[in-house]
Amino acid sequence: MVNWYTTETVAGKEIKEHIGVATGSTIRARNIGRDIVAGLRTIVGGEVPEYTEMMAHSRNQAVERMLQKAVDLDADAVVCVRFSTAMIMQGTAEVMAFGTAVKFK
Repeated sequence: MVNWYTTETVAGKEIKEHIGVATGSTIRARNIGRDIVAGLRTIVGGEVPEYTEMMAHSRNQAVERMLQKAVDLDADAVVCVRFSTAMIMQGTAEVMAFGTAVKFK
């Protein structure tokens, strides 16, 4: 099992090799039903849970794909994990997770 960390180092572990970049991404499109409810919520203000849930699911899927890439690279862990989002086209967004795949001593 490969773990991921936002830090450069892992307590109690010594990195012996930096294997390369491990990435995972997903692209999501908005849903018309969700958009209608979210649009109504913007009138009142506050959190839009429909989009919060969608983005949380997207982040989890991106992390799973990043970790699978790390497994494919025979890594022990992924360090310095970061997230990025970008609009691909109107109504779609990419969520990417990326970090450095490493081997421990």
